[in-house]
Amino acid sequence: MPLRLDVKRILSARSDRVKSSDMHPNEPWMLVSLYNGNVHVWNYESQTIVKTFEVTDLPVRAAVFATRKNWVITGSDDMTIRVYNYNTLEKVQMFEAHSDYLRSLAVHPTQPFLLSSSDDMLIKLWDWDNKWKCTQVFEGHAHYVMQVVFNPKDSNTFASASLDRTIKVWQLGSSTPNFTLEGHNKGVNCVDYFHGGDKPYIISGDDDRIAKIWDYQNKTCIHTLEGHGQNVSAVAFHPSLPIILTGSEDGTVRVWHANTYRLETTLNYGLERVWSISYLKGGNTVAIGYDEGSIVIKLGREEPAVSMDSNGKILWARHNEIQQANLKSMGDSEHQDGERLPLAVKDMGACEIYPQMIMHNPNGRFVCVCGDGEYIIYTAMALRNKSYGSAQEFVWANDSSQYAIREGSTSVKIFKNFKEKKSFKPEYGAESN
Repeated sequence: MPLRLDVKRILSARSDRVKSSDMHPNEPWMLVSLYNGNVHVWNYESQTIVKTFEVTDLPVRAAVFATRKNWVITGSDDMTIRVYNYNTLEKVQMFEAHSDYLRSLAVHPTQPFLLSSSDDMLIKLWDWDNKWKCTQVFEGHAHYVMQVVFNPKDSNTFASASLDRTIKVWQLGSSTPNFTLEGHNKGVNCVDYFHGGDKPYIISGDDDRIAKIWDYQNKTCIHTLEGHGQNVSAVAFHPSLPIILTGSEDGTVRVWHANTYRLETTLNYGLERVWSISYLKGGNTVAIGYDEGSIVIKLGREEPAVSMDSNGKILWARHNEIQQANLKSMGDSEHQDGERLPLAVKDMGACEIYPQMIMHNPNGRFVCVCGDGEYIIYTAMALRNKSYGSAQEFVWANDSSQYAIREGSTSVKIFKNFKEKKSFKPEYGAESN
């Protein structure tokens, strides 16, 4: 079952070459740093530039929001980190940080720390509460360090990608890496962590036109994504949708299914090479930076998969989580048409597949979730797994004990009380329209 992934372009901004991008968590803002030395903040709702910082005459390869301080922090080819207050536009701080170009910056999610990486092969940790003192230097890479990113599940650790063909995982407090992931044949440009709790995964992209998915607990490459025609310059695990985004100097962004690794769609906006991909945590917006500007897109369906039984119990999917509410619990009070109802929402737990369809059976005792080419039937009250299998489509019969599945384009199976009753092959292909 392909993901029903609506892709809606909400901003198309022409500019000089974009080297990095970031998204503000609370405002509709995209931050881009440019090769010409400027940094812009775009409001993607009003389609306007709301802030501009003229940083330097040299490329600004990295810029990030530090929102709890109302800051934009930049790293540029003059080896300098600059800090601006984005409300007052004043420069708060400026210091020489490395002995070569700065490639990447990462803000710690809770501590007053900034990581920087550089062509001088070093990664440095800066403490802004301690007068921007460099409190640690991480050594071990043998070439430019292209990107650093904190682990969203353990912000005491971070990963780095380098042109020395490796990804290294580090711990704050230790100047040598915990371990090194080797397997790329050419320089590694970009790295990102999987956000969900269940998979200890890292993705990396390289100059050999591929992206690799790593299990960082077992320290093994578990999958390689192939298909780009040029260097892979940006990678991202989407924090809430089951997708992987890879951007390349071939001008395309490929969208892959994060569970099956199937290519879902390829985006090409004709703005030449892709240099950055950033996402809004908890939202569906993604910013992409190119040679000729930037794009903000909204991904996925806005309305969730949902089902209601005959007694007013509603189940719906919020990403992989299933939630429930009961209309009966509201009593018989009068409500206006179109009025928003205050429902008590109960978390039922996580679903093993990404739900694209939820359906109660007619008597309401069971609910089927379908997605990723699989189906799971749960008890509706407690989400206990009763049956599962592969299916492109699923339908309940009127008598509640029977259901049918379409496995592929040529096979339909009918089940009664969870046991297969019969299967048949229609004379014509049974593809969904």
